Amino acid sequence: REKLQAVLKRAAERLGKAALGTEVGVLLCDVGDAASLAAMARQTRLVLNCVGPYRFFGEPVVEACVESGTSYVDVSGEPQFLEEMYLKYNEKAAEKGVYVIGSCGFDSVPADMGVLYTRDKLKGTLTAVESFLKVKSGPEGVCVHDGTWKSAVYGLADQDNLRKLRKKIGYAPVPVVGAQLKRRGLVFYNREFKEYSIPFMGSDASVVKRSQRYLYTELKETPVQYGAFVNVGGLGSVIKLMVAGFLFLLLVKFSFGRKLLIKYPEFFSAGRFTKEGPTQKQMDGTSFTMTFFGEGYSEGQDPQSGKPNVKICTEVKGPEPGYISTPIVMVQAGVSVLEDAACLPKQGGVYSPGAAFSKTKLIDRLNRHGVEFSVISKPEI
Repeated sequence: REKLQAVLKRAAERLGKAALGTEVGVLLCDVGDAASLAAMARQTRLVLNCVGPYRFFGEPVVEACVESGTSYVDVSGEPQFLEEMYLKYNEKAAEKGVYVIGSCGFDSVPADMGVLYTRDKLKGTLTAVESFLKVKSGPEGVCVHDGTWKSAVYGLADQDNLRKLRKKIGYAPVPVVGAQLKRRGLVFYNREFKEYSIPFMGSDASVVKRSQRYLYTELKETPVQYGAFVNVGGLGSVIKLMVAGFLFLLLVKFSFGRKLLIKYPEFFSAGRFTKEGPTQKQMDGTSFTMTFFGEGYSEGQDPQSGKPNVKICTEVKGPEPGYISTPIVMVQAGVSVLEDAACLPKQGGVYSPGAAFSKTKLIDRLNRHGVEFSVISKPEI
C-alpha cells in the first residue's frame, strides 16, 4: 500500500492535484444511488471498478465518472457492456478529457497487449497472430467465482442484441493486410502443444479487434489479424467439454435454463464455478501461459504481395488469472493512467487497453510485478 501511495502521490503532484492523505478511508456508495456515486467520483482522479456483472452494475459508475471528470478502469470481460459504453459515453468522455478503459484484467490485457508486444518485437510488419491459452493447476484444481459464470450466461443469451449494438455503432471495416489468417475448426489437434485446442470464448478477440481498428484508423498503423484459442488437453477432455458445452448452450437459450445455470453453477460446470470462489491453495497452485504465434513480412517487403516470410513466438505468463493476475493488471493499468498521462491518446474517450496503453509503459510495469512478457523465438520461415 505504501508503494502505491507514493506512486499516486507523485502522479497527483505532476497533475497539479492535491496529494492523497496518509490514510485510505472507506466510502460507501450504491449503484442505485446516483448521488452517492457522484460524491465518490468527485473525490478521486481515477476509479477502479471491480463490481460485476457489469451489464447490471457497471453503467451507473461509468456515468458518474464521466460526469465528474474522473477516469475509469474496470476488468469487464463482457463485450456488450464494453461496446455499449463506447456508444453511449465516448463523445462525452472526450469532451471531459477523461479515459474510460475496460477489460483491464486477465480479460483482456494479456491478449491485447500481447499482440502489440509481438508486433513491436518483430523486425518487419506483423500481419497475423494466433494466441493459445493454457491454465495450469495444482493438486487442488481450478475454481472460479460464479460472478464470471453469470456474465457468460447472460452474455451468450444476448448475442442477438450484441449484433444489433455493433450495427448501431457502425464500426469502420478493418482491411486484411497480408495473407489471410487461416480458419480453425471448433476442435483441432495442435501440433505445437501436442494437445487439442478450441476457440477461446472470452472477450479477447473482440477487444483486440477494437484496438486494431483504433490503431489503424487513428494512428495509421498496420492492422493485425487475430485468433484466440485455448488448449484443453487430450481427447477425453475434449469429449467432456463438448458434452458440457452442448448442455450449456441448450439451457442458455431459455429463461428456465438460465435460471438453472445461475442457481447451480457448481453442478453444471463440474465444480469449476462456485458461489464461494477459489481457496487460497487453489489460487497458489494455478498459473497461466498465453503463447502467441505471429507472422508477417520482413523490412522492405510489401505485405500486400507474396507470402509471409518471417514469424515470431512470444509469451505472456503469470499467476492465477482471475484473482492474482487480474488485480496486478488492473492496478498497473491504473498507475499507467496516472503516471503515463502524456503517452495516453491525446483525446479522452472510451478505449480498449491496446488503444489506450500502446504508447505507455504498462508492459514494463507488468513485467516488474509478475505478469511477464517475453520473446520465445524469432525463426525465419
